[in-house]
Amino acid sequence: MTESTRNADVLIIGGGLSGTMLAVQLLRLPGRRQILVIEPRAELGRGEAYSAVELGHTLNGNAARMSVDPDNPDDLTQWLTEHIAAGGWPESAEQAVPISELFPPRGLFGVYAQQRLAEAKARSASTVEHVRAEVIDVQVDADSTLLTLDNGQRLRGNFAVLATGMFPAARTPQTHSSGVNAAAVDPWDVATMRRLDPRSTVLIIGSGLTMVDAVVSLEQAGHRGPIEIFSRHGLLPHVRRQPPAWDDFLAADPALRSPRQLLRELRRQCTIAQAQGIDWQAPLDTVRVHIGRLWSQASEREKRQFVRHVRPWWESHHHRSPPLSAQLVARLHEEGRLRIRAASFKGLVPAQSGVTIAVRQRGEQTLTQVTGAALINSSGIEYDWRRVARPLPQQLLKRGLIQPGPLALGIAADVSGAVLDAQGQVSARLFAMGPPLRGMWWESTAVTDVALQAKALASKLAAV
Repeated sequence: MTESTRNADVLIIGGGLSGTMLAVQLLRLPGRRQILVIEPRAELGRGEAYSAVELGHTLNGNAARMSVDPDNPDDLTQWLTEHIAAGGWPESAEQAVPISELFPPRGLFGVYAQQRLAEAKARSASTVEHVRAEVIDVQVDADSTLLTLDNGQRLRGNFAVLATGMFPAARTPQTHSSGVNAAAVDPWDVATMRRLDPRSTVLIIGSGLTMVDAVVSLEQAGHRGPIEIFSRHGLLPHVRRQPPAWDDFLAADPALRSPRQLLRELRRQCTIAQAQGIDWQAPLDTVRVHIGRLWSQASEREKRQFVRHVRPWWESHHHRSPPLSAQLVARLHEEGRLRIRAASFKGLVPAQSGVTIAVRQRGEQTLTQVTGAALINSSGIEYDWRRVARPLPQQLLKRGLIQPGPLALGIAADVSGAVLDAQGQVSARLFAMGPPLRGMWWESTAVTDVALQAKALASKLAAV
């Protein structure tokens, strides 16, 4: 051990929402611990998702669905009530709905997470310190974990937790061999979009929620030209509505296990709901709490079938768009300014000006070239850590400390979050939570999912 090595009880790698929620849960437990959160951003609690500053970039779930406290589902609603009463977020008055049904701006949600962290710190005998750096290497032995940071500093802890959040494909270098990310405008970079000719054509790859954010960014930047969207299946996210409660049909019938059985019964339930004049989203929303169980019970073959054949429709129906953003996309589509094509992106084409891409439209064999003034890569999240061009995933794989998760979605771990190494051995020192466990639980990115994981993992770490 060198003099520059600092010691702590728990090292949390990543200070976005996942890492912050874990820190809060550790602070709430009895005892005295030193916790270091290693995060290159200036603030904890925001990460990629909640660093947006534009009011138009909102959560895709209403306040009643987005509590960071697993013991209080109304926590965000209560915080918003106090925040709005104190004069915060005056724009919320424009939405004539109860506070529980509001879709807060992501930046405001980041403030909420930060405040809950500050409150937990003030009440705890434990300490949390933000180390502003990037972890580039991890070593694990029988007694501790050792982190190397990009500033040369080293940290040693009893445990280390990979709370890295998501690696967005739109901002991950070298995701495509064509270098698309180097040529693409960030989906949330309104300032850069303001420098475009407002009448020019903008190309967008991908049609999920990141695309919706990109369209909002363009609108706020004053763009008034055509928007061409290219997506393999040509599916747009449905708008999130607030349907009435529906009977939990999965809890009532434990024999429903396979993806095929689930889809058949879900279609039947949606048909029954619509016949009664009830929104089809009501039956769909009851599936949420069962996803982890259903995914873990599915065979490898069933999981592959789901990812290959069902995933695009699951994403568009389940990961729905906030109402105001969906209204904007719908309006631009009706006006003819926004067009979506079912086409696969095949690479960049050298061009004298603007950006030219090659796509293959569904049902065609030949490639088509399309030119625009700018390109936005909204192709989603990179879950395969073998393809993430960041030092930490590469070093973990090189050292054999991790292995890809099921279907190469995230990394492998046991049910407690203890990471599996390349030989399948369960680590006693290295853990993971949140999006890195996508392959284990399928849905491991939503706030409520991560909040539950944070509470369970904090209890495990405190008990060891």
